Amino acid sequence: MDTWQVRRVFWNTSEWFYRRSGQTFDPSDKFRIDVGAYNSQLGLSYTEISALSRSMHKSQGFGSTGRRGQVNEWLALIKGDMPTDDFMEGIDVSWSRVPGAEKLSELLRQADESFNHEHPAAIVPLLLEAYGELLKLDNVPWKFTKQDELEEIIRGCLGLYLEVVADDYSVTQGDSLSLKVELVNRSEVPVTWKAISIQTPEHRKLWSETLDVPLATNKIVTETQVVAINTTAPWSEPYWLEKEGTVGMYRVDDPLKIGQPENKPFLEAGFGIQIENQFISFSHLPVVYKRNDPVDGEVYRPLAYIPPVYANILDPVLILADNTPKTVRVNLSAGTENVSGTARILMPEGWQAEPAEIPFSFTQKGASQLVEISVTPPKKASQGELMVEMEVEGETYNRSLQVIEYDHIPVQTLLPVAKARLNRLDIKKEGELIGYIMGAGDEIPSNLEQIGYQVDMLEEGDVANGDLTQYDAIVLGVRAYNTVGWLKFQQPKLLEYVKQGGTMVVQYNTSFRLVTDELAPYPLTLSRDRVTVEEAEVRMLAPKHPVLRSPNKITEADFEGWVQERGLYFPNEWDDAFTPILSSNDPGETPKDGGLLVAQYGEGWYVYSGYSWFRELPAGVPGAYRLFVNLISLGK
Repeated sequence: MDTWQVRRVFWNTSEWFYRRSGQTFDPSDKFRIDVGAYNSQLGLSYTEISALSRSMHKSQGFGSTGRRGQVNEWLALIKGDMPTDDFMEGIDVSWSRVPGAEKLSELLRQADESFNHEHPAAIVPLLLEAYGELLKLDNVPWKFTKQDELEEIIRGCLGLYLEVVADDYSVTQGDSLSLKVELVNRSEVPVTWKAISIQTPEHRKLWSETLDVPLATNKIVTETQVVAINTTAPWSEPYWLEKEGTVGMYRVDDPLKIGQPENKPFLEAGFGIQIENQFISFSHLPVVYKRNDPVDGEVYRPLAYIPPVYANILDPVLILADNTPKTVRVNLSAGTENVSGTARILMPEGWQAEPAEIPFSFTQKGASQLVEISVTPPKKASQGELMVEMEVEGETYNRSLQVIEYDHIPVQTLLPVAKARLNRLDIKKEGELIGYIMGAGDEIPSNLEQIGYQVDMLEEGDVANGDLTQYDAIVLGVRAYNTVGWLKFQQPKLLEYVKQGGTMVVQYNTSFRLVTDELAPYPLTLSRDRVTVEEAEVRMLAPKHPVLRSPNKITEADFEGWVQERGLYFPNEWDDAFTPILSSNDPGETPKDGGLLVAQYGEGWYVYSGYSWFRELPAGVPGAYRLFVNLISLGK
């Protein structure tokens, strides 16, 4: 095989990019692709399909309306030769590149031309002959990919249903699992079930059997088998979370896993099937769990391999403003039946837990025991981790269990180490009662409660008709002006609260889909400016401003240990009434001075901040707490 060589390199550009950078877009030297073509078999254009895909990006609110008709994409040639009609021009992607594949190619061509969607099984003889020819080719890597694809096409044309369903969605070592096998041949082609095997990720067979069962047309064949779980496989957590990563990077030691959307199934089924005179092994079919939901009907869930016992810490970050003991709640749960042992609470030096050991005993899988642990911090500032270890029959387990379940993705089982962050802060605060208007959702209200504030969650009626003067500060959650429609009407009431002596802290909003342009008592303009490097230098533009001096004196040390980023969607234009407090920027970029703007308005204070408090406070970053407390303490 010849060395692979790139023929041409393109940059997928756009008219928008040129306009944004102040340049004139010239299409004459670019290759045009109409991506709005209509697929008559799907009944959708590719731009409509693209919109459906984008609308699945639920967490970012990327819902998109489909476009119809011609939509141009432009390719600027970076290197190589410019094509005339097709950007793949001159690049052979056919079977003619493969020695000895002439007959295979002809058989697949005939099958393609003969395909009738009303009688798909009619081309199975051609596909089986092509399959035999494919097996004769040299074992180059792509051969096995094409073999899997051709097997799936044959299976689809037969309407061949192969499934193995477990009677539970999770198992642990030593459990027994009942498996129900179901096969249906929905074609007139002679098909015989010849073998089955069930194996673990390390290829340990839990069940292997040879058979000779004809699959009559549209007649269901079932079998049930109980298997004992015996494996050395790792727990069923996403492979990119198995090892602790570095900042901004997962750690995956096996390069063959990188890029895979999910783990391989915990148990895989293999079916040996004879179709006419051709034997095909349909391998790597996942063993799944399914149930009937009263609303959604048949609902699938991947089979998970979990520890026999796990501990979920309900307070994953514990913030203490003094050395008064606080309670941490730990939920011990059984991943199997009849499990007992002792849970131990491990603390950093200077910290104490009472009780330090908790016995547990569960007879039923899924049973749980909620334990309250009194945690006493040291007298001075200190950070560390509380960890939970559980001993069962001489084996130690230290995992928690989290299930992520949404309609648009498969159920995800996470098994992070059972630990909580402990943070005894050196912090002073002013005020007691905070009003909070939740935006897109964050954890800051509970974070403020941990350091001694009382937080009231405010709805429209509270703002419209309530006495706002009782609040030492009113804080707006992240993206409140993007998501809370009633702020358009109640903004004057909030600004009047500031004018009469209140303190109002507004967290970041995106620069589009704002419910009102009047975010502040003075003009400011949001941009897409952000600082993504969490270690980026933070410079104090107004070191003598009260927000940096009281009640906590802010120093460079308060910007250490930040996570994920400094901030986002900073304003890039603002009225002279605002004082910019901090400046930061990513390496090689210009200073971004609009991340924290403070202004006096009447008798009160207005704060707009793009710094990512919604990430830093839940992560227990000490300096973020100290500075955020200064914001809500303004004027006290």
